[in-house]
Amino acid sequence: MPVSIRDALHSPQDRAWISKTYAEYLEELSSLSMNTGIFPVAGEFGEREPELLARWFADDSSHPLIILKNDKPAGFALVSRPPRHRRESIDFRMAEFFVTRAQRRLGVGRDAAMLIFNRFGGTCEIDEFQYNKPAITFWRSVVSEYTRGRFQESVLHGEVRQVFASRQK
Repeated sequence: MPVSIRDALHSPQDRAWISKTYAEYLEELSSLSMNTGIFPVAGEFGEREPELLARWFADDSSHPLIILKNDKPAGFALVSRPPRHRRESIDFRMAEFFVTRAQRRLGVGRDAAMLIFNRFGGTCEIDEFQYNKPAITFWRSVVSEYTRGRFQESVLHGEVRQVFASRQK
């Protein structure tokens, strides 16, 4: 069950797969928001939804990735540079990360995260919505394993944040 990641920036097939799967991602996030309105429901942006994804592929500070299991799409990630005012302390941030339900609890997300951390060396940041308990548990476990417990965690403005140094290989 080898897991790999692939740059999706120049692949129309990967872009189409992310676009198709993005609705499932939004649906899951909106159900976790507990009706706070923080995350949109699928279709809420209507015709503008493709514009949201287009930014992933147009922004030179964004790195859209496909997560693969046995060479088949199993999820996606978006690694980005932080806003300019935070670039002195953070090199990269996990802006989006999603593994399809069928591929969860098989180590796909963990293995993909490790590959992503190794690819993007420097100080990394991951934020989770405070009501997304599965994501908080997942990222605490993965980051702790990756860093051998050497990371900082904070809670601010409804988000749990881990900051750590990745070791680029």
